[in-house]
Amino acid sequence: MTPRIEILQAIIEAWKAKDVDAVLSHMDEEIVWHFAVAAEPPLRGKAQARKFLQRFGAGMNDIRWRVFDYQETVDRLFVEGVDEFRTDEGRLVMAPYAGVLDFRGDLVVGWRDYVDVGVMAAQRAGEPLTDQVKSLSDRPAIF
Repeated sequence: MTPRIEILQAIIEAWKAKDVDAVLSHMDEEIVWHFAVAAEPPLRGKAQARKFLQRFGAGMNDIRWRVFDYQETVDRLFVEGVDEFRTDEGRLVMAPYAGVLDFRGDLVVGWRDYVDVGVMAAQRAGEPLTDQVKSLSDRPAIF
């Protein structure tokens, strides 16, 4: 079995390249993905995940999805990091997050992202980065 962090690293590299098929290749057909746990209903299955990734990725440029720390068990990976990118208008978006990925074999079957989508929406709309977002995002990343 592949270490969980290596699978996430492959997902991140695929996402930076905007390769939706490569991202999906690491997900189970029956994935349940909570993109924003408290704000959005979960995506169920690869078809919904594909639609979300295509919509979410539109207008994202210079993607710098970074991981600061992680812990893994046999079938679960806990991560803390920041999703960072520029919009088509050149606005910087930095979203600190924590995530939990559940695995069946080497495929992600469950994914829960704890992120403040309001912070992302404000930044997309042109609001400046807050000091707390800057401090949470300005840390050494492991990748």
